[in-house]
Amino acid sequence: MESVLLTPRPRIPAWIRMRPAGGERFTYLKNVMREYNLHSVCEEAKCPNMGECWSHGTATFMLMGDVCTRRCNFCSVEKGRPGALDASEPEHIAEVVAAMKLDYCVLTSVNRDDLLDQGANHIATTIEAIHRRLPTCKQEMLIPDFRGEVACVRRVVETPLLVLAHNIETVPRLHKEVRNGAQYDRSLSVLALAKEIRPDIITKSGLMLGFGETREELLAVFADLRRHGCDILTLGQYLQPSPEQLPVRAFITPKEFADLREDALKLGFRHVESGPLVRSSYHAWEHVQE
Repeated sequence: MESVLLTPRPRIPAWIRMRPAGGERFTYLKNVMREYNLHSVCEEAKCPNMGECWSHGTATFMLMGDVCTRRCNFCSVEKGRPGALDASEPEHIAEVVAAMKLDYCVLTSVNRDDLLDQGANHIATTIEAIHRRLPTCKQEMLIPDFRGEVACVRRVVETPLLVLAHNIETVPRLHKEVRNGAQYDRSLSVLALAKEIRPDIITKSGLMLGFGETREELLAVFADLRRHGCDILTLGQYLQPSPEQLPVRAFITPKEFADLREDALKLGFRHVESGPLVRSSYHAWEHVQE
């Protein structure tokens, strides 16, 4: 790959430009989040697209609090022992989604390994609550791996969900360093299991680039995802959220992202979103239109 190799204190390349947060819709959405004590992965993960998405009235709701039981080395979400689940959260999120009259809603969650069902029922209850209030709203859920437990995956898949997403994040060689609480093969099996339970569901996964992966390794992961029935792929540049997370080892050029998109499409993905600022939920509503 022709990525820009980094010095110890890398400078953000010219092709990465983030839109500043602000505007009437941004302020409205932020106030709604605070009023209902809701969390967004946009804020917790310091997403570079928050200004753009929030200004369009779109946010990714993060379920089950803002403390994660996993300690992935790329993620800025707080780690530790979470509090009790908020039983009112599903209805609060459904109320907000209905009030905003969203056509497309994206949900994600922290990992909750402390719970017997890892939060699967809470997730499913939220999806069902949104569907009751606004049945026309299409829903996407970015799930944790549920430790590969069939009953947990089934509970979420057997809801009115359009897209089930689960990110593979990186190549197998770097998995332990980047995503030490997860397993590459287990993540693939979760995507395959979702298709087995409900063949009509759209499955989606994503990778962050810039950890030192090679092009050959990426192409091998793309092929693995297709073999496990993955329909949609997202590819984006890893950006170090804070000094506590892993450093960026390379900035991937826009041309490389474009080339990788073409390679992935040749494998049969129905949609590939690939670019420096792409995240799993970025322009998610467009991923299902093809």
